[in-house]
Amino acid sequence: MSLWQRFKSAERGWRNRLGEDISSPAMRRRAWRHYLFIDHGVLRVLWRNFHEIDTGVYRSNQPSPRRLAQFRAMGVKTILNLRGVGEHSHYLFEKEACAELGLTLIDHTMFAADLVSRENLIELEHLFRTIEKPFVMHCKSGADRTGLAAVLYLMVIKNQPVDQALDQLHWRFVHLKQSKNGILDFFFEAYQRDAAGRDISLSDWIRTEYDPQTLRAEYFGTA
Repeated sequence: MSLWQRFKSAERGWRNRLGEDISSPAMRRRAWRHYLFIDHGVLRVLWRNFHEIDTGVYRSNQPSPRRLAQFRAMGVKTILNLRGVGEHSHYLFEKEACAELGLTLIDHTMFAADLVSRENLIELEHLFRTIEKPFVMHCKSGADRTGLAAVLYLMVIKNQPVDQALDQLHWRFVHLKQSKNGILDFFFEAYQRDAAGRDISLSDWIRTEYDPQTLRAEYFGTA
């Protein structure tokens, strides 16, 4: 391992250790610094990427405890966290705040630059059909994972056509198709291609034909 690689490894370890404990005032202060500067919470103080996509259904970037309180005041009942269960500041503060505010926190892991399994998407559809509204779904920036989930919601729950629903994966939400996160757009392009001339819903396609490994190889040119 080169000197630079050792430095980067040490830096990652340092960054990761800063926000893993909020059990004491001193550790909470360290965790809050981690949230602001390592998890980029300082960028989300004013920029919230918050939008309503359906009655009682909202998308957002990572909410702070203060914003969670604002959601509760709006009548929000449930938070759908698309970053999954975590060990660091963003999750620790969110879990604590939701418990104190009486908000139901549901954790579901998705990726910003990769495809998830068939089972993951089926579970997400189930959550959409059973979750208590109003609810807010979020990832870190509210751009990629949240955009993908928003498209899925509008297609499988509201029966929107794919071309209309895909507006949720857009640069105005800070989703950049030209980046590696464009694989999320490719997921829907593959569905459109496979469904052309056929009567097959996105939900049925996911259950019977979706193959993330094959699509991943096709997208990255390794097929």
